[in-house]
Amino acid sequence: MPALRWRLGEYQALNRLTDVAKDLIVPYITIPEVEFDFELWKPKKSIQEHVEPFPDRFKTKWGHRPAWITVHPEILGKPMDSSQDIFTYIFENLRAYETNAVPALPLDAPLAVIPVVRDIIAIDQLGVAITVRMEDLMKPDARLRVETLCSKLGISLEETDLVIDLGSPNFEPYRAFAGAMTVALQRFGDLGIFRNFTIISTAIPETFKDVARGADQLVRHDWLFYQTLITTLPTHMRRPNYGDYAIINPNFAPVDMRKIKASGKLVYTTPKTWEIRKGGAFRDHPEQMHDHCASIVASGEFSGSAFSSGDDYIYKCALRTKGHSNQTRWKEVAISHHIMQVLSDLATFGAGP
Repeated sequence: MPALRWRLGEYQALNRLTDVAKDLIVPYITIPEVEFDFELWKPKKSIQEHVEPFPDRFKTKWGHRPAWITVHPEILGKPMDSSQDIFTYIFENLRAYETNAVPALPLDAPLAVIPVVRDIIAIDQLGVAITVRMEDLMKPDARLRVETLCSKLGISLEETDLVIDLGSPNFEPYRAFAGAMTVALQRFGDLGIFRNFTIISTAIPETFKDVARGADQLVRHDWLFYQTLITTLPTHMRRPNYGDYAIINPNFAPVDMRKIKASGKLVYTTPKTWEIRKGGAFRDHPEQMHDHCASIVASGEFSGSAFSSGDDYIYKCALRTKGHSNQTRWKEVAISHHIMQVLSDLATFGAGP
């Protein structure tokens, strides 16, 4: 379950996955706050301008495959120019395309949004996802709050997907954290009644400023913790599906990349770490990406050009048969490889979809 913001690099990564890979994932898509549109190469000045392209792009990039769709808290509940709610606009238009999109609501959703999503559920009959943050899961009334929200939405727990969002916690020591999570999940009650049960988290930092220039590594604590949790849960407890935020921290504050000099970097996921190749400002020296790619290909961690569309681009860039492109493309490349690596990890671990 890749949790992705609906931005050019993210939806291009989804679009370029193989059909086999697409059938093995269900993305949790967040429509981000109003920001620059890199596909149209222009800033969006209103919620209307920002949200309007979404249904067509979703149909083009993801088609009829299932996905959860939510709205960033910054704009959740705010109206379009016609006073129509964002959720209503999105799902009315997706309905015309006969997509299999499911609305996702945070546990603390604004009261005004609840009847809107209730109407969507009643029409589409595809259920809902409810996202519970770690701090809410740890409270004794977490189950009651989920049941209350389901009641307000007019839906049963059996038609509800439970998503536990851990954010980016301190995962270590893994066994101590797994023990605390186990206690919280036991207190929460029967997990088997939910249609789906997923835990998402990340160990990617909000910024890469502390990553060394040249070659560096970050440990995939989220994935290593998940394996510990799965193997230490009591045998009678339902195992959660795995989800993560790919290579972008959910608290990352969007900035206009045209106005800053971000480092040229390549983030490459391995079974236990992220291999990072980082240089100077990308705009000053975009050719550095050839060397970053060559370093990954020669590292012993490269999965081969056929592993993903991202790996194919890395390999060709290392050979200089592909150009240095732009930073949005390198985000796409990293996410494309990351999703395929996670599918490989899950298959190897034996906890795949």
